[in-house]
Amino acid sequence: MQGENLTVWSFFFLEGFSRYPELEIVLFVFSLVMYLITLVGNSTLILITILDPHLQTPMYIFLGNLSFMDICFTSASIPTLLVNLLSSQKTIVFSWCAVQMYLSLAMGSTECVLLAVMAYDRYVAICTPLRYPVVMSRQICVQMAAVSWATGCLTALLETSCALRVPLCGNLIDHFTCEILAVLKLACASSLLVDTIMLVVSVLLLPVPMLFICVSYVFILSTVLQISSAEGRNKAFSTCGAHLTVVILYYGAAPSMYLKPSSSGSQEIDKVISLFYGMLAPMLNPVIYSLRNKEVKDAMRKLQSKI
Repeated sequence: MQGENLTVWSFFFLEGFSRYPELEIVLFVFSLVMYLITLVGNSTLILITILDPHLQTPMYIFLGNLSFMDICFTSASIPTLLVNLLSSQKTIVFSWCAVQMYLSLAMGSTECVLLAVMAYDRYVAICTPLRYPVVMSRQICVQMAAVSWATGCLTALLETSCALRVPLCGNLIDHFTCEILAVLKLACASSLLVDTIMLVVSVLLLPVPMLFICVSYVFILSTVLQISSAEGRNKAFSTCGAHLTVVILYYGAAPSMYLKPSSSGSQEIDKVISLFYGMLAPMLNPVIYSLRNKEVKDAMRKLQSKI
C-alpha cells in the first residue's frame, strides 16, 4: 500500500536484527538484563536523592533528572525490541512509532543540555565556592533543569513533526526502533528540509554544549592546579570524575549517529551504535555516580537498612 504521506501506513515492520536470527536470543537476554539493571539503578538513584536530605543539593537535583531521562529513553524503545526479538512479526503501530521517535530525540537532546548545566555547576562549586549557594540556589537549579527539558522537548517536537510530514514509499524500517534517520531512508521525496533542521539542531545540541563543557573544565583544571595540598586537589577532581566519565560515554556515540548524512555508512553499524548508545550509557550512569561517591553510598546503606 502506497500513498502520499506517512499517515497512510497504520503500522511498520522493524527489520531489527532479523538478518542474524541465531543472535536474537542472545540479544534478548543481553538487552533484558541491561534494561532491568537500568531501571533498578536509576530508580534507586532517584529515590535516594528524594529521600535523603543530604542529597538535596544542585548536583543531585540534576543527577535525579538525568536518571529520569535515562529511564524514559530506554523505555521508549527497549520493550519493543524485546518483544520483536522473540516474535516473527516485528511490527509497530504508527502512533507508537511517532512516540518512540519523539522520546528518543527529546531525551537525547535534553541530556546534551543537562550535561552542560552540570559542568557549569561543577565550575561554580570549584572556581567560585563562596558564591555557590547564591549562584546555584534551589530555585535557579530548578529553572536550569526546566530550560534543559524545554529545549530538548521543543527541538524534538520540531524534528519529529517535520519527519512525519515526509511521504514514505514503504513501511519496512531497517532498524530495531523508529529511529528518525532510519525512517527518513524510506522517503519518496526529498527530505532536505528535515535533514537541514536535524543538522542545525544537532550542531546546537552536540558541539555547542560540548564546547561549553570543555571551557568549563579548562577553568576547573586551572583552579584545581592552584590548590596547594594533594588532598584538596584529589577531592576537587573526584567531584568531577563521574561527570566527565558520563560526558565521554555519551558524546562517544551521539555524534556518530546524528552528525553525519543519513545515507552514509552501514545501517548494521548504526544499529549496533544505537543499541550501545541506548542501553549501555543509561545502565552505567548510576554505577559511575555511585562508585566513588561517599554520599551516594551512605544514602544507599540508609535505604537498605530501612528496607
